[in-house]
Amino acid sequence: MALTAATVTAELEAASTVGDPEADALVSELIEKREIDGVNALFRTVGTLKPGQDLSRLPDRLADFLREAAAPPPDWSEADVKAAEGFFAHHHGEASMLQGTVGLIGTYLSPTGAFTLRSTGRLGGVEGPGRRLSQSSRLFIDMGDKDALRNGTLAANVTKVRLVHASVRQLHKKSGEWDYAKWGEPVSQKYTTGAACVFSTQILQAMRNLGIDVSKDDARGFVCAWHYVNHYLGTPERWQLPKDADELERLWNQERDREWRKSEDGVFMTAQAVRFYRDFLKPGMSDAYLALSRVALTDKYADMAGLDRTPLSEAGKVAAAGHGIVSGIGGGLLGGAAKQVTGVNPYKDILGAVSEAFSKVERYALTHDQDDQPQMHQDLHDNR
Repeated sequence: MALTAATVTAELEAASTVGDPEADALVSELIEKREIDGVNALFRTVGTLKPGQDLSRLPDRLADFLREAAAPPPDWSEADVKAAEGFFAHHHGEASMLQGTVGLIGTYLSPTGAFTLRSTGRLGGVEGPGRRLSQSSRLFIDMGDKDALRNGTLAANVTKVRLVHASVRQLHKKSGEWDYAKWGEPVSQKYTTGAACVFSTQILQAMRNLGIDVSKDDARGFVCAWHYVNHYLGTPERWQLPKDADELERLWNQERDREWRKSEDGVFMTAQAVRFYRDFLKPGMSDAYLALSRVALTDKYADMAGLDRTPLSEAGKVAAAGHGIVSGIGGGLLGGAAKQVTGVNPYKDILGAVSEAFSKVERYALTHDQDDQPQMHQDLHDNR
């Protein structure tokens, strides 16, 4: 039975001490035998985990693990898949953009999550935002492809992320530096489920804050997709997300302020992400990008993350609500003459332009250094 609002607090506390025993045992052995680099290279040859997939190039124990991990959730249904495909048909670009900005920043608002990422090599170093975006974007992009929930693509991508999480846990365990009494288990089941909430219901809230209309059927489809992601991440059924979008939002609203707090690590990680986007995008577009993130998160959480307030973000709050006029900014953001943006959602044109720009960021992140697949770590401070 999945999490419910009535039981979530106690269940998440229990989940904070639990890792992923099957994945942890496998990755611990790979690390001990210094096989991580070879397995990472082979990851690039495994794009799906459909039944009968040839895994003969992989070590036997890894191939066996992947075959077991590919089993669909016990509550898999064609109706869920069709609902998910409906969401992505209507909102894939916007959702992917928000997951790569609001979603990633949201994971930094968990002090435990921010500390874990900052302390784990390149994920928290100077190259961290681009590297993390590259490894996340593969999931965000592919989960919206037609049949991804049927043909094993989603199962393959998410299972790789599951093994990356296991490598982080094992390396922290071996380092002797992790404070288990303070932080619980590294990348615990609580963190995994919390991150799935950020990338699902928090993104739906962000879309609402930006004036993007998502139907109830589409919202359910998006939540169902992340329910399946939660399964493939190795989360036991008791801690998986509910499929009902309203129930998940109630759960998330209840728990978010217990988990999200301003922290030095979170502000540091957010600043690294902001620098990455500013370096990659033109000044006007990066300003719009960050303004959208503030509006989508709301001031309360944007302040926790350390996102600056700007004239554009303040104007954006009015625009996204469908009131007033955002004028004179179109030329700077869209590359043409200054224009007025009006209508039911006068921020729509800016959203479109920023979504297009973000797709370029994603393509860069996916192709830079050919790092287009989740990669496990052989050492805690790997390539910092």
